[in-house]
Amino acid sequence: MKDDFAAAVAAQGDDAEIRAVLEEVCRVTGMGFAAVARVTEDRWIAAQVLDRIGFGLDPGDELAIKTTICDDIRRSGEAVFIDYVGADPAWRSHPVPTLYGFQSYASIPILLADGRFYGTLCAIDPEPRAVKPAETVAALRALAGRVARALAGKVGEGAVP
Repeated sequence: MKDDFAAAVAAQGDDAEIRAVLEEVCRVTGMGFAAVARVTEDRWIAAQVLDRIGFGLDPGDELAIKTTICDDIRRSGEAVFIDYVGADPAWRSHPVPTLYGFQSYASIPILLADGRFYGTLCAIDPEPRAVKPAETVAALRALAGRVARALAGKVGEGAVP
């Protein structure tokens, strides 16, 4: 691990409930990669990962924050759902999908009980997947809530490591 902060984030994600959520995310979306990420102004760190597509991340691994859509989600507080990057005028020329090689994407903010932003529940796949249907969006939002509840005992009041 890069440092103590990354190790603390990986420890927060080492949880059977979070792993179960990631399994459910992949089942609901048909995607091959799902993760819980701790997202701050200057860091994106994987807390927990389910990788069936060989994306190559493990808990505690880090992506450059400015190369993630999760950074936009942190700033806006809004979820992002992309069924097919290649057919979406807003995303087909965006550098992030090209950089990481995905065609479908879903990411939902994880908000702690006191309203603080922890990070995101995200999923990607190299193939198009239908993630915009209302029932899928509702399921993903509920799963992000489950992650927040699982993190509740692991992140303290005030500053979140």
